[in-house]
Amino acid sequence: MTIQWNEISSNSNGGTELMCRRIEASLPKELLEHFQIIPSRVRDLDESKIRVLYLHDLPEDPESKHLADGGWKKFHRIVFVSHWQRDWYVRRFNIPYSRTVVIQNAIVPIESKEKPKDKINIIYHTTPHRGLNILAPVFDKLAEKHDNIHLDVYSSFKIYGWENRDEQFKELFDFIDKHPKMTYHGFKPNDEIRTALQNAHIYGYPNTWMETSCLSLIEAMSAEVLCVHPDYGALPETAANWTLMYPYDEDPQRHAGLFYNVMESAIDTIKEDDETTRIKLKGAKSYCDLYYNWEVKQAQWTAFLSSIKDLPKEMEKSGQMFVYRAG
Repeated sequence: MTIQWNEISSNSNGGTELMCRRIEASLPKELLEHFQIIPSRVRDLDESKIRVLYLHDLPEDPESKHLADGGWKKFHRIVFVSHWQRDWYVRRFNIPYSRTVVIQNAIVPIESKEKPKDKINIIYHTTPHRGLNILAPVFDKLAEKHDNIHLDVYSSFKIYGWENRDEQFKELFDFIDKHPKMTYHGFKPNDEIRTALQNAHIYGYPNTWMETSCLSLIEAMSAEVLCVHPDYGALPETAANWTLMYPYDEDPQRHAGLFYNVMESAIDTIKEDDETTRIKLKGAKSYCDLYYNWEVKQAQWTAFLSSIKDLPKEMEKSGQMFVYRAG
């Protein structure tokens, strides 16, 4: 088995697992058989394989401690999902850049569809600990001013198989569920999320959890959704200046105030529905559909694995592939 599934990833439908399942299903089997690809959490190492650590986590994650003191040497290559993430790991664990590769996350592009005209749909479609506690009260205030807005919340730790972690957010979920302009949908398969994004106008994402990449943001951009989020973690790299981005603030009250102001601007922008906005949303979609397209990343993965498949072990250990001799 090429992907080294563990007790957490085998039951999860998160971004890491989605990418790994695509790798397993799409890349040539005769190529994959040379490798052990380990998604984030290391359990067993296969000495007979070329070992690739595929990291989606932060360097502070306890599962990354094993990379300290040269622990990274156990892997032939380490793949990161953003340049921002790689730089943090390189600095923390003194990993040579030559042992690293960046291959960003990818999606299947979302088909364009005309948005509803009778109301403005705002969506939140990631786990609750990433800023839902800021979004809900801010939307409540926005709803007092704007009659034609509605918030759809697709959020649950069930996506990772951790339903018990939803308990700490029960009060927040109940608040959303009882609100006349909010709908709590819980966990839904990705196909349903993609359909919801086709009908959404704004992705309200006051992110408070440092992300190394963001599939929910990429999918929203592909669906021509106007995205509102802070400049936190790898979100600026993921968004590539196509979104409404504001300065992150650690204080929840100040963060909520900043988010409220930008959401006001986003709602007004959707109401105006001018040509400039339509062009920018289509531009964001074109960027995502090309740059974050799974077919493109599949080719990148194939080229990367092919390039290291036949590396002589003695050269790999010395860190030398080519030696220049003058004359």
